[in-house]
Amino acid sequence: MSENSMSSTIISKANIAVNRFGYGASDNELAQAEKDPKNWIKAKLHPVAFTGDFPHSNNVLIEHAKYQKEKKRQKKQKSMNSQTGNMQASSMQASDMQLKNKMTINFSRLALRNMSADTLKQAITSSNSVSWRLLDFFSNHFSVSANGQLMVGLAATLEREAIAPHLLGNFEDMLLAVEQHPAMLIYLNNEKSFGPNSRMAKKLKKGLNENLAREIMELHTLGVDGGYSQEDVIELAKGITGWSVKRPGKEYGEGFVFRAYGHEPGNRKFLGKKYNQKGIVQGKQMLHDLAMNPATAKHVCYKLAHHFVCQKPPVSLLKKMETTWLKTQGNIKAVMLCLFDADEAWLNSAQKYKTPREFVISTLRALSLKKFKDKALLSTLINLGQQPFNAGSPAGYSDDEQDWLGASALMARIDWTTMISSYNKRVNAEKVMSRSIGNSISQLTYNSVMRAESRQQALTLLLMSPEFQRR
Repeated sequence: MSENSMSSTIISKANIAVNRFGYGASDNELAQAEKDPKNWIKAKLHPVAFTGDFPHSNNVLIEHAKYQKEKKRQKKQKSMNSQTGNMQASSMQASDMQLKNKMTINFSRLALRNMSADTLKQAITSSNSVSWRLLDFFSNHFSVSANGQLMVGLAATLEREAIAPHLLGNFEDMLLAVEQHPAMLIYLNNEKSFGPNSRMAKKLKKGLNENLAREIMELHTLGVDGGYSQEDVIELAKGITGWSVKRPGKEYGEGFVFRAYGHEPGNRKFLGKKYNQKGIVQGKQMLHDLAMNPATAKHVCYKLAHHFVCQKPPVSLLKKMETTWLKTQGNIKAVMLCLFDADEAWLNSAQKYKTPREFVISTLRALSLKKFKDKALLSTLINLGQQPFNAGSPAGYSDDEQDWLGASALMARIDWTTMISSYNKRVNAEKVMSRSIGNSISQLTYNSVMRAESRQQALTLLLMSPEFQRR
């Protein structure tokens, strides 16, 4: 399943449209794309719409606040029972505490599980899978991990509330929405960041936290080679001090709040430019300039081309995308349309090895399966090594194929493929092959599938073939 094994197989433009840019063909999409592959995929770029009744980040914050309040109450009651020697009351209180704590913990876990599974299912069943691939790209670009009870509940709300609404708009709007979202603020500790000379810092004896500022520059905008210094990190961190999260029950409204008493007073000098703005405007202007910076265009366009096209995107493609980015002030839809229009994006051999998420989604689309159990879907991704919101780093999951090509990772794919094939014994592998890959199939793979001893073996061989594993 090496890159060389696919180099001799020429893949059609229709195959590229549905598999490289989308999440794989479902139903008769491959046949539809054959008429006009470029315009077909461009027409599939639509805003994503989430359906279903799932908790908002504010609901998560409210539940967590109740949990914290209850813990304090229980701790106080336990101390009182201990002082009075009331062991029966202490035992009953401990049981009550466990029940209430479990209910709150389950709320967060269910929120994460249900929202993660819902996004997966919509990507599997959507007729516009390229949009869901783009959502997954930016969700990974602005990665948060579900570490700790509060982040377990908040993690999956970020892509729904901050990324999806701006998916085909300007990058600047998405950037601001993400950096002001409770999930990102709490994940990178900015709600605990106070200007060294602010009233809050002096009162609480707490200071500056650089985590969010550093990741904004290194990962979200300029990139590690974006030409910034440690002093720039500190200045941005000061510029966004006071960016915090409202306390449920004490402040009206939802999510983000600017606390002026925690903001570092004074002017900033950031990336060679002076910022005289006061309060929240200062940080917003700094983010605006980061979004408009040519280094951001270079960094994000490279990541997009690396994800959607190939491991080492052609310089000419990157130049086209960067020019479009700067011309449109970072309009994501315009940049994606530029990518689809570029001949360099339509290399006629497979370029990318599918990540576990891509593999699972494309497999279930190829089989035209419509009903899934949430637990089974998520367990599959856990076993394959790409559990949603569990990258463990703000850098997100790797998009480099060597990180998914290990022996144990390959065995996990074989095991899952064998299992999914055994559950779908009546599926005709030849029809799946025609529907998902078409004529972009090597003679070796075709013969292997057609000469298999059983339908189950034929489907397993097809799904593990180089043509299916790569895009």
